[in-house]
This record gives sequence, C-alpha cells and structure tokens, in this order.
Amino acid sequence: MGLLTRSKETAPCTVTISHRFEELSAHVKFNNGAVVNPGDTVQVQGPEIMAAYGELVEEERIATIIRASKLEQLWTRATGDFEFMELCEFSFSEEVLS
Repeated sequence: MGLLTRSKETAPCTVTISHRFEELSAHVKFNNGAVVNPGDTVQVQGPEIMAAYGELVEEERIATIIRASKLEQLWTRATGDFEFMELCEFSFSEEVLS
C-alpha cells in the first residue's frame, strides 16, 4: 500500500442481522482475523439479507475490503473527530415544538 494507491482483498465473513424487540443490529465478523482501519471500505457480497421481526439471522459471506491509501488514512484520522461531533448534536431545551 503506497501513499496514494489503494489495495483490495477478500475475506470470508459471518453476517449477523438481529431484528428483535431488544436489539436491532447488523454485524460483520471477519473469519480470517482481518482488521478494518480508518478510511477502509467494506462491501459484503451476495443478495440482501432480510430478518423478519423477532428473528436473528446469520449467514456466511465473502467481503471485499478496499484498503485506504496512507494519505486517506491520515486524512480520516485528522478529520474523523469533527464528523463524529456532527452525530452528537443535541439540545436541552425546555420548549415544546409545535
């Protein structure tokens, strides 16, 4: 992986989809121990997985990991905190919206 070049790899993974009252989630676990770094993108191959209400679905799939270049990794680390703070915008106003 160079300063400006990306690399691509595939990894076997387990996709877990939960659509239950106590949990609504989707997780991908790489079966070969691959680690995703800042700036990397992951695409799971195969058709869409649907879990009906009350179900927990697990499927084995292949994931494509596109590794970010060194420059992209540095940029993601430098600006990631600002993007995270956008998710944390909230207010403690006593006014009721009407």
